[in-house]
Amino acid sequence: MSDTLDTGFRARPQAGSGTRARVSVAVVALSILLVAGAAWVRSNHSDAGTGGILKLAAVDAAISEQSIGGDIPPSQAISVATLARHVPQIRVEFERSDDLFGYMQSLEPAVREGDADAKWMVSRVYDYCSGYAMAPAAYARDTQVIREMAMRGSPAMAAARERVGQRCSRFVPQDDLSPRMIVVKRTEAAEAGSLAAEASLLATGKPVKQGEAYARDLVERVQESKDPDAYSALSPGMGIASSGRVSMTDQVSGTQFSELAWQLAACRLGLDCGPQSSLMTTYCANGGICSADPSQDFTSFVYDAAIPRQGVDVVNAMVDSLMREKRTRK
Repeated sequence: MSDTLDTGFRARPQAGSGTRARVSVAVVALSILLVAGAAWVRSNHSDAGTGGILKLAAVDAAISEQSIGGDIPPSQAISVATLARHVPQIRVEFERSDDLFGYMQSLEPAVREGDADAKWMVSRVYDYCSGYAMAPAAYARDTQVIREMAMRGSPAMAAARERVGQRCSRFVPQDDLSPRMIVVKRTEAAEAGSLAAEASLLATGKPVKQGEAYARDLVERVQESKDPDAYSALSPGMGIASSGRVSMTDQVSGTQFSELAWQLAACRLGLDCGPQSSLMTTYCANGGICSADPSQDFTSFVYDAAIPRQGVDVVNAMVDSLMREKRTRK
């Protein structure tokens, strides 16, 4: 394998297990970040697993260790066997890798051959590591400030940021993991045929094509695909952002709960939503949305801290609707 990716990344010494985590994105103070957490995730992060779908109340609930949700329906559980059946290996390796620079190098042959899923995963690495790679030293300083503030949520948030730094430690600012390049990589993946990338671009307001007919067709294609990454990628665009859109009238869309429903459906379909998943880590590291229970997965966290009891049945019905087979499109 070549030491250099088409994207221009240089081969570097592998980070040792004792390497101090380095991370990015300036954080003025933990208190400000926690208050603005949900809004920050929505406006600054485009990853498939990280649309800003939790209410501000979820931040307060998690930090205060309050439980305001209902029980998780047994139907939402997904077995390891089901996960393996639904998720391509390169997506599993993304979640397992402690060296995302090396992981991305391993995708080089497939990327050169035009593999759509490989290009999608490259865009996910860009997205996940962008904050760290843009300013590693500043990110590390911010992490230390958060830890030293010793607020209730400080340890969890600092730990999540350190995990991001460890996984992304071989990237440097010159690699240009900028928001602009994330869009470039997503567009390349979409043009190669990645439905998840196409969904992500729609959700972040940069669709491959314009028009309500295209948007509706894409939503239907995502639902029919039962691709967990595509469901997750689309979720930010199916919440409040889609409210009032005529093309989405009879879709699961337009409310905060509908956004949650798409993400929860992605978890049920096999997206890694576990305690150490990129989804949970990113919410905590970038938005201060951290579970008080480090063993809690995303689904448990949502039902425990983001959905009031009176909303549980509504969300469950939405998720069940998304899991059903769609009628044949005209």
